[in-house]
Amino acid sequence: MSEYRGKCLCGAVESTVSGEPVAMGYCHCESCRHWSAGPVKAFTLWQPTALRVTRGADNIGTYNKTPVSYRKWCKTCGEHLFAEHTPLQLTDVFAAMIPQLEVPAGDARQLPGGGAAGEGRPAEAQGLSQGVRRLGGIAAGMSDLGGAF
Repeated sequence: MSEYRGKCLCGAVESTVSGEPVAMGYCHCESCRHWSAGPVKAFTLWQPTALRVTRGADNIGTYNKTPVSYRKWCKTCGEHLFAEHTPLQLTDVFAAMIPQLEVPAGDARQLPGGGAAGEGRPAEAQGLSQGVRRLGGIAAGMSDLGGAF
């Protein structure tokens, strides 16, 4: 089983993620662009039990734009760490937090079925074929959740 270690910019928060991601890719929805302060965000989706905060759990802040997404960041340096998508039973560990994991190159595209302005829709999944199928189901399920992350 693979284990990846990560830490925020200042080192106050450290974590490990074990196993393999369910899916990974790139998103350019309005919400992800604003949160990442960039034109695209690399995402890696994991089972929630795969992530373990090993240091600084009390230094993690939370913002939930909607009930679908609980975004986490370091209270000291402000680095974005991960997002819990509880209704989807997935955790998005931001790719920058796990530099050892290579997110395959690919187009930053929205999946079909985007809602208002496409917000909250992950981009094309890369990598595990099982994860790609699961991500397609997740995108369909997000339409039922109101479409916003």
